[in-house]
Amino acid sequence: MIDFLSAIILDFLIGDPYNFPHPVKLMGKLIASEEKAARKLSKSSSSLKAYGAVIVLVNMAVSFLVPFYILKFLRGYYIFYHIVNAYFLYTCIAAGCLQREAMKIYRALSKSLDEARHALSFIVGRETEHLDEKEVIRATVETVAENTSDGVIAPMFYAMIGGVPLAFLYKMVNTMDSMLGYLNQKYKYIGFFPAKTDDVFNYLPSRLTGVIMCISSALRFNVSEGFRIMIRDRENHKSPNCAYPEGAVAGLLSVQLGGDNIYFGEVVKKPRIGDRIRELEKDDIKRAVEIMYRSEILAALIYFILLQVIL
Repeated sequence: MIDFLSAIILDFLIGDPYNFPHPVKLMGKLIASEEKAARKLSKSSSSLKAYGAVIVLVNMAVSFLVPFYILKFLRGYYIFYHIVNAYFLYTCIAAGCLQREAMKIYRALSKSLDEARHALSFIVGRETEHLDEKEVIRATVETVAENTSDGVIAPMFYAMIGGVPLAFLYKMVNTMDSMLGYLNQKYKYIGFFPAKTDDVFNYLPSRLTGVIMCISSALRFNVSEGFRIMIRDRENHKSPNCAYPEGAVAGLLSVQLGGDNIYFGEVVKKPRIGDRIRELEKDDIKRAVEIMYRSEILAALIYFILLQVIL
């Protein structure tokens, strides 16, 4: 419990410094090298799809077994074990990083639209060069909403039930999806299994996130609308999971999210999520970040209470 709490506090205080050693960066480099090798070796679309499956299986095994054996080796060294365990847990939680990146965009919007577009390009896969201010805000709010599940609640969930090894496995699955799981011609074959695997691993966390978002927003945002929009628009996304946190945020803030985006030069058509009760505004970025932290705190409290009851 102390390691878990230390990880949350550490993430809040320092986020993810660019030059700080981080396992997810290593995961990204591994996936990039595997993609390059797979494209070089593959002779057809079906073989590229098969290589995608191999990448998933190999990386899931590596991401689980490496931290498992490191912590197993350190178990006899009490202090070092807990330091490393807390550090590993900290690297799985991305609330601090997400808040800092979102607030960079928020501040950039007061300076220049081009600067805001550039800042946004670091946290989204869609093209940002031609987005207007409202679209920059929408993209930022959607990213904070989606990553409250992918980058905060889901890794916490897997850490709660399986410790660091399972949390690392989840981070690898999510990183593979973010790098390979696009619905365009370039990635439709190699990214098929990474995307489907991520769908499976996020099935429960995304739904829990939507519920936690709404409950934790009591007395602050429109909770009844959060639940209503989340349930009504849960299928208004190409992903079977993303509409839950995005729907909750859209309802809580009384705004409309979703719509078409451009990825790698291709227009990806997406339905709308939420009702356009009011226009998106810059401060909705702050509100989305607040919902993220409220959700993280409530999830941690539930975990600590359950631990006390069980133990």
